[in-house]
Amino acid sequence: MSLAGKRIFITGGSRGIGLAIALRAAQDGASIAIAAKTTEAHPKLPGTIHTAAKEIEAAGGKALAIQCDIRDENQIVASMEKAANEFGGIDIVINNASAINLTNTENTPAKRFDLMMGVNTRGTFLTSQVALPYLKKSAQEGRNPHILMLSPPLSMKGKWFKPHLAYTMAKYGMSMCVLGLADELKPDGIGVNALWPRTAIDTAALAMIPGVDTAFCRTTEIISDTAYIILNRPGKECTGNFFIDDEVLASEGVTDLDKYAVVPGTKEFINDLYVD
Repeated sequence: MSLAGKRIFITGGSRGIGLAIALRAAQDGASIAIAAKTTEAHPKLPGTIHTAAKEIEAAGGKALAIQCDIRDENQIVASMEKAANEFGGIDIVINNASAINLTNTENTPAKRFDLMMGVNTRGTFLTSQVALPYLKKSAQEGRNPHILMLSPPLSMKGKWFKPHLAYTMAKYGMSMCVLGLADELKPDGIGVNALWPRTAIDTAALAMIPGVDTAFCRTTEIISDTAYIILNRPGKECTGNFFIDDEVLASEGVTDLDKYAVVPGTKEFINDLYVD
Protein backbone atom coordinates (compact mmCIF):
# COMPACT_ATOMS: atom_id res chain seq x y z
CA MET A 1 0.00 0.00 0.00
CA SER A 2 1.16 3.50 -0.75
CA LEU A 3 -0.23 7.02 -1.13
CA ALA A 4 2.85 8.21 -2.98
CA GLY A 5 1.93 10.84 -5.56
CA LYS A 6 -1.62 11.26 -4.21
CA ARG A 7 -3.06 14.77 -4.12
CA ILE A 8 -5.09 15.18 -0.95
CA PHE A 9 -7.44 17.93 0.27
CA ILE A 10 -8.25 17.84 4.00
CA THR A 11 -10.65 20.16 5.79
CA GLY A 12 -9.81 21.18 9.34
CA GLY A 13 -6.46 19.42 9.40
CA SER A 14 -4.45 21.83 11.49
CA ARG A 15 -4.49 19.46 14.48
CA GLY A 16 -5.90 16.22 15.85
CA ILE A 17 -7.27 13.48 13.63
CA GLY A 18 -7.01 15.46 10.38
CA LEU A 19 -3.35 16.22 10.94
CA ALA A 20 -2.63 12.60 11.91
CA ILE A 21 -4.14 11.38 8.63
CA ALA A 22 -2.09 13.97 6.74
CA LEU A 23 1.14 12.93 8.45
CA ARG A 24 0.56 9.25 7.63
CA ALA A 25 0.07 10.12 3.96
CA ALA A 26 3.09 12.43 4.06
CA GLN A 27 5.33 9.49 4.95
CA ASP A 28 4.70 8.19 1.42
CA GLY A 29 5.42 11.57 -0.14
CA ALA A 30 1.81 12.63 -0.80
CA SER A 31 0.86 16.22 -1.57
CA ILE A 32 -1.55 17.55 1.04
CA ALA A 33 -3.62 20.73 1.23
CA ILE A 34 -4.67 21.70 4.75
CA ALA A 35 -7.83 23.80 4.40
CA ALA A 36 -8.74 25.19 7.81
CA LYS A 37 -9.51 28.45 9.59
CA THR A 38 -6.70 28.57 12.14
CA THR A 39 -3.85 30.84 11.13
CA GLU A 40 -2.94 31.94 14.66
CA ALA A 41 -2.60 29.61 17.63
CA HIS A 42 -5.62 29.27 19.91
CA PRO A 43 -4.77 29.42 23.64
CA LYS A 44 -6.50 26.06 24.29
CA LEU A 45 -6.16 24.39 20.88
CA PRO A 46 -2.57 24.15 19.62
CA GLY A 47 -1.77 24.06 15.92
CA THR A 48 -2.37 26.21 12.85
CA ILE A 49 -2.44 25.54 9.12
CA HIS A 50 1.19 26.74 9.02
CA THR A 51 2.49 24.49 11.82
CA ALA A 52 0.60 21.58 10.22
CA ALA A 53 2.27 22.29 6.87
CA LYS A 54 5.72 22.27 8.50
CA GLU A 55 4.98 18.90 10.15
CA ILE A 56 3.77 17.45 6.85
CA GLU A 57 6.93 18.53 5.05
CA ALA A 58 9.12 17.23 7.88
CA ALA A 59 7.36 13.86 7.51
CA GLY A 60 8.22 13.72 3.81
CA GLY A 61 5.17 15.20 2.10
CA LYS A 62 4.43 18.31 0.12
CA ALA A 63 2.17 20.75 1.97
CA LEU A 64 -0.07 23.63 1.07
CA ALA A 65 -1.60 25.69 3.89
CA ILE A 66 -4.89 27.32 2.89
CA GLN A 67 -7.00 29.47 5.16
CA CYS A 68 -10.57 28.38 4.50
CA ASP A 69 -13.88 28.63 6.32
CA ILE A 70 -15.96 25.81 4.85
CA ARG A 71 -19.15 27.64 5.74
CA ASP A 72 -18.31 29.96 2.83
CA GLU A 73 -18.81 28.29 -0.55
CA ASN A 74 -16.65 30.86 -2.34
CA GLN A 75 -13.74 30.05 -0.05
CA ILE A 76 -14.19 26.33 -0.72
CA VAL A 77 -14.15 26.89 -4.48
CA ALA A 78 -11.04 29.08 -4.27
CA SER A 79 -9.25 26.67 -1.93
CA MET A 80 -9.95 23.62 -4.06
CA GLU A 81 -8.83 25.45 -7.19
CA LYS A 82 -5.64 26.59 -5.46
CA ALA A 83 -4.81 23.06 -4.34
CA ALA A 84 -5.57 21.57 -7.75
CA ASN A 85 -3.42 24.16 -9.49
CA GLU A 86 -0.55 23.57 -7.06
CA PHE A 87 -0.67 19.77 -7.22
CA GLY A 88 -2.00 19.22 -10.74
CA GLY A 89 -5.32 17.84 -9.54
CA ILE A 90 -7.12 16.29 -6.56
CA ASP A 91 -7.37 12.55 -5.87
CA ILE A 92 -8.62 12.39 -2.28
CA VAL A 93 -10.94 14.61 -0.25
CA ILE A 94 -11.15 14.10 3.51
CA ASN A 95 -14.08 15.83 5.20
CA ASN A 96 -12.62 16.09 8.68
CA ALA A 97 -13.68 19.58 9.83
CA SER A 98 -16.36 19.43 12.48
CA ALA A 99 -17.95 21.56 15.20
CA ILE A 100 -19.16 20.00 18.43
CA ASN A 101 -21.52 21.18 21.16
CA LEU A 102 -22.91 18.41 23.37
CA THR A 103 -25.93 20.21 24.79
CA ASN A 104 -29.56 19.20 24.97
CA THR A 105 -32.22 21.00 22.95
CA GLU A 106 -33.15 23.51 25.64
CA ASN A 107 -29.52 24.57 26.10
CA THR A 108 -28.43 24.80 22.46
CA PRO A 109 -28.30 28.43 21.25
CA ALA A 110 -29.29 29.06 17.65
CA LYS A 111 -25.77 30.22 16.81
CA ARG A 112 -24.35 26.88 17.99
CA PHE A 113 -26.94 24.96 15.97
CA ASP A 114 -26.06 27.03 12.91
CA LEU A 115 -22.33 26.51 13.45
CA MET A 116 -22.64 22.72 13.63
CA MET A 117 -24.99 22.46 10.68
CA GLY A 118 -22.87 24.94 8.70
CA VAL A 119 -19.57 23.17 9.28
CA ASN A 120 -20.57 19.52 9.61
CA THR A 121 -23.46 18.97 7.21
CA ARG A 122 -23.38 21.93 4.83
CA GLY A 123 -19.58 22.18 4.78
CA THR A 124 -19.20 18.49 4.00
CA PHE A 125 -21.82 18.63 1.26
CA LEU A 126 -20.31 21.71 -0.40
CA THR A 127 -16.70 20.53 -0.14
CA SER A 128 -17.65 17.22 -1.75
CA GLN A 129 -19.70 19.01 -4.41
CA VAL A 130 -16.87 21.39 -5.35
CA ALA A 131 -14.41 18.48 -5.52
CA LEU A 132 -16.44 16.41 -7.98
CA PRO A 133 -14.97 17.70 -11.26
CA TYR A 134 -11.44 17.12 -9.94
CA LEU A 135 -12.26 13.65 -8.60
CA LYS A 136 -13.98 12.62 -11.83
CA LYS A 137 -10.89 13.66 -13.76
CA SER A 138 -8.77 11.67 -11.30
CA ALA A 139 -10.95 8.63 -11.98
CA GLN A 140 -10.53 9.07 -15.72
CA GLU A 141 -6.77 9.11 -15.18
CA GLY A 142 -6.97 5.87 -13.17
CA ARG A 143 -5.79 7.47 -9.93
CA ASN A 144 -8.32 5.76 -7.60
CA PRO A 145 -10.16 8.80 -6.14
CA HIS A 146 -11.82 8.74 -2.73
CA ILE A 147 -13.96 10.89 -0.46
CA LEU A 148 -13.69 10.04 3.23
CA MET A 149 -15.97 11.50 5.93
CA LEU A 150 -15.04 11.41 9.60
CA SER A 151 -18.61 10.65 10.60
CA PRO A 152 -20.53 7.93 12.45
CA PRO A 153 -22.63 4.99 11.29
CA LEU A 154 -26.29 5.92 10.94
CA SER A 155 -28.45 4.56 13.73
CA MET A 156 -32.01 5.69 14.34
CA LYS A 157 -31.90 5.03 18.08
CA GLY A 158 -33.30 7.70 20.36
CA LYS A 159 -30.38 7.39 22.77
CA TRP A 160 -28.08 9.03 20.22
CA PHE A 161 -30.44 11.99 19.75
CA LYS A 162 -31.74 12.59 23.26
CA PRO A 163 -28.61 14.06 24.94
CA HIS A 164 -27.47 16.33 22.07
CA LEU A 165 -30.03 16.47 19.28
CA ALA A 166 -28.39 19.29 17.31
CA TYR A 167 -24.94 17.68 17.25
CA THR A 168 -26.35 14.31 16.21
CA MET A 169 -28.34 15.90 13.39
CA ALA A 170 -25.20 17.66 12.15
CA LYS A 171 -22.95 14.59 12.29
CA TYR A 172 -25.60 12.34 10.76
CA GLY A 173 -25.85 14.91 7.96
CA MET A 174 -22.24 14.08 7.10
CA SER A 175 -23.07 10.38 7.11
CA MET A 176 -26.08 10.93 4.88
CA CYS A 177 -23.69 12.52 2.38
CA VAL A 178 -21.81 9.20 2.37
CA LEU A 179 -25.01 7.25 1.78
CA GLY A 180 -26.08 9.41 -1.14
CA LEU A 181 -22.74 10.18 -2.78
CA ALA A 182 -21.59 6.55 -2.71
CA ASP A 183 -24.46 5.51 -4.96
CA GLU A 184 -24.40 8.71 -7.01
CA LEU A 185 -20.69 8.46 -7.79
CA LYS A 186 -20.39 4.68 -8.17
CA PRO A 187 -20.60 4.89 -11.97
CA ASP A 188 -17.65 7.30 -11.86
CA GLY A 189 -15.49 4.93 -9.83
CA ILE A 190 -15.15 7.30 -6.86
CA GLY A 191 -15.09 5.62 -3.46
CA VAL A 192 -17.11 7.37 -0.74
CA ASN A 193 -16.88 6.07 2.82
CA ALA A 194 -17.20 7.07 6.47
CA LEU A 195 -14.75 6.31 9.27
CA TRP A 196 -15.49 6.45 12.99
CA PRO A 197 -13.58 5.27 16.08
CA ARG A 198 -14.93 2.66 18.47
CA THR A 199 -13.34 4.44 21.41
CA ALA A 200 -12.79 8.06 22.32
CA ILE A 201 -9.69 9.55 20.70
CA ASP A 202 -7.24 11.74 22.59
CA THR A 203 -7.38 15.16 20.92
CA ALA A 204 -7.13 18.72 22.18
CA ALA A 205 -10.82 19.19 21.39
CA LEU A 206 -11.77 16.15 23.49
CA ALA A 207 -9.72 17.45 26.40
CA MET A 208 -11.96 20.53 26.49
CA ILE A 209 -15.03 18.40 27.30
CA PRO A 210 -15.48 18.25 31.09
CA GLY A 211 -15.21 14.86 32.76
CA VAL A 212 -13.30 13.05 30.01
CA ASP A 213 -10.22 11.18 31.23
CA THR A 214 -7.94 10.78 28.22
CA ALA A 215 -6.10 7.95 29.99
CA PHE A 216 -8.97 5.75 28.78
CA CYS A 217 -8.69 6.88 25.16
CA ARG A 218 -6.72 5.83 22.11
CA THR A 219 -4.38 8.00 20.06
CA THR A 220 -5.08 9.64 16.71
CA GLU A 221 -2.76 7.14 15.05
CA ILE A 222 -5.44 4.44 15.12
CA ILE A 223 -7.55 6.65 12.86
CA SER A 224 -4.69 7.63 10.56
CA ASP A 225 -3.62 4.00 10.10
CA THR A 226 -7.23 3.00 9.38
CA ALA A 227 -7.78 5.85 6.92
CA TYR A 228 -4.55 4.82 5.17
CA ILE A 229 -5.93 1.32 4.61
CA ILE A 230 -9.28 2.59 3.29
CA LEU A 231 -7.72 5.12 0.92
CA ASN A 232 -5.53 2.41 -0.60
CA ARG A 233 -8.50 0.20 -1.44
CA PRO A 234 -10.03 0.39 -4.94
CA GLY A 235 -12.73 3.06 -4.82
CA LYS A 236 -14.74 1.24 -7.48
CA GLU A 237 -15.25 -1.63 -5.07
CA CYS A 238 -14.82 0.00 -1.66
CA THR A 239 -17.66 2.50 -1.35
CA GLY A 240 -20.72 3.20 0.76
CA ASN A 241 -19.19 1.77 3.95
CA PHE A 242 -19.47 3.07 7.50
CA PHE A 243 -16.16 1.80 8.80
CA ILE A 244 -15.20 1.39 12.47
CA ASP A 245 -11.46 1.66 13.06
CA ASP A 246 -10.75 -1.63 14.86
CA GLU A 247 -12.81 -3.63 12.36
CA VAL A 248 -10.78 -2.28 9.44
CA LEU A 249 -7.51 -3.03 11.21
CA ALA A 250 -8.70 -6.55 12.05
CA SER A 251 -9.51 -7.14 8.37
CA GLU A 252 -5.81 -6.52 7.69
CA GLY A 253 -4.70 -8.84 10.50
CA VAL A 254 -4.03 -6.13 13.08
CA THR A 255 -5.70 -7.20 16.32
CA ASP A 256 -3.21 -6.07 18.97
CA LEU A 257 -4.19 -2.43 19.47
CA ASP A 258 -2.15 -1.74 22.59
CA LYS A 259 0.21 0.57 20.71
CA TYR A 260 -2.73 2.92 20.14
CA ALA A 261 -3.60 3.22 23.85
CA VAL A 262 -2.76 6.56 25.46
CA VAL A 263 -1.68 4.48 28.46
CA PRO A 264 -0.21 1.18 27.23
CA GLY A 265 -1.78 -1.82 28.90
CA THR A 266 -5.19 -0.18 29.27
CA LYS A 267 -7.99 -2.70 28.81
CA GLU A 268 -11.08 -0.56 29.33
CA PHE A 269 -11.73 2.41 27.03
CA ILE A 270 -14.38 5.09 26.78
CA ASN A 271 -16.76 4.12 24.00
CA ASP A 272 -17.23 6.81 21.39
CA LEU A 273 -20.66 8.21 20.61
CA TYR A 274 -22.86 6.30 18.14
CA VAL A 275 -21.12 2.96 18.70
CA ASP A 276 -22.88 0.28 20.74
